Amino acid sequence: MTKFILSIFDPNTLLPHRAGIAGLALALSIIAPTNAPLQWEVMEDSVKLTWEGNDFEVVKWLLQQTYYSDKGYLEVPALKLDRQGCYIFTEGVMSTFLQHSKQRNREKQPVPLRFLVEDDKPEIQIDYRPVIDCYYTRDFKEAFNSKGTFKSEIPLKGHHLPGLVECFINGAYVESPKGFLALLFLPLACGYYQLPGYGSAAVIPEVRNLKEWVNLRRKMPGRTYRSFRSSSAGESGLHFLLQEKLLEDSQQFRIDYCEVYQLGKQPWDGNQSYLKQAVHRVQVNEQVLGLYEVASRLLPPRVKLKQDGNGSWLAESKTLAWISDNLISNKVWYNGFFEFRKSTAIYPEDWRGLVVMTEHLNEDEQVFFNAVQGAFSAYLREQIIHAKSQGRPLDYRQVTDKVIYRFQRPGTQQQFATALVKFMSDFRGGAARGVGLQISSWLHQEKNWRKARDLTLLAIATYKGKSKEEENVIEQEAITETANVL
Repeated sequence: MTKFILSIFDPNTLLPHRAGIAGLALALSIIAPTNAPLQWEVMEDSVKLTWEGNDFEVVKWLLQQTYYSDKGYLEVPALKLDRQGCYIFTEGVMSTFLQHSKQRNREKQPVPLRFLVEDDKPEIQIDYRPVIDCYYTRDFKEAFNSKGTFKSEIPLKGHHLPGLVECFINGAYVESPKGFLALLFLPLACGYYQLPGYGSAAVIPEVRNLKEWVNLRRKMPGRTYRSFRSSSAGESGLHFLLQEKLLEDSQQFRIDYCEVYQLGKQPWDGNQSYLKQAVHRVQVNEQVLGLYEVASRLLPPRVKLKQDGNGSWLAESKTLAWISDNLISNKVWYNGFFEFRKSTAIYPEDWRGLVVMTEHLNEDEQVFFNAVQGAFSAYLREQIIHAKSQGRPLDYRQVTDKVIYRFQRPGTQQQFATALVKFMSDFRGGAARGVGLQISSWLHQEKNWRKARDLTLLAIATYKGKSKEEENVIEQEAITETANVL
């Protein structure tokens, strides 16, 4: 008799093994035990498997109940996927665990798939190559000896589980039979995302209770093409954790963190597009997920028409990627706006999203932000009066860039504080009255001056006119900027 107990609290297991055990529990949850060649018991922290006879035949039977590919997709009955879900799961697995061409066999000719992303926009068309077979639907004979019994050490190619080995030249990753068995079901537990360009991300969750996780996974809504596309690896982890949080009412069994495997090109292998580039551990709290939920709603991917008018594509928000990467690093969401604005073209829709995001600052940040905008408003009124006296319209971009340049030049805390105090003294706004000590106390903390610089530039960049005249000037500038971007 063969007997395995796969425990998520075994000290010899890694996060992928624990998630694989959860995937095994999910696969077993829909299999009828009648006439099965094995017996099993799923407990809160482990899965117990027993069987008589040939290991190879039993494992092959179990995998046949879990995976099949007779309709052009890698399908998993336990996930209960619709057409879009099948596409996302298949493409996700093919660009992560089965990235190497030896581990998958696909049709040479692609077929077109169409997905509706926005009701008032054209459908997105995708060329998809149907799957004929793959690693998970084959026989796994390399794991067994000639008698069909598990080998004591089972080699796994590094490109089959990205991240286990740094480079294939280091040789195969060697697994025990228990570890090998767990990893066979890892794809069921993961989330998959397509990143901008030729990149992808696999999100591996922390699982603390198998029974609760299986129930949670069954409630998970179907994935759509829009949710499959992610602006960054950081956003992938936040999106995954947010979906888990929205479904799980109990704090006791909620998934607290996940690991995101960011995959793309590596200089040492020109043949594969999805090699490990980075691994991010995303561990967040309620406040972070709340900020991400707001940002993702304000900065969604948008359907854009191709320049030649032939088809459309989905543009992810670079602003959301920047915010997400800050959040997973336990930084304020606006961190690095100083550098971000200089290096990134921001769509007008994203500017509007940033304006709303500025409502989610803490008390000290909000006081500082309002004071800067008040000073900038006074400065802008003076420039409008000056332009009128010369009989010309105000060049809003030019005068704004002058102020931004004033705050980009300082390279130290003292230089920046001097520039800021001078600007707010020269152009006094009502928002700064009575809060000078609070602003000074916050600004002169060593850890805050770069935050203050980012917040100053953000305040100016997201300024909305308070008077009708200011609004007209800013609105005309927005129309010009939109035309330039599009």
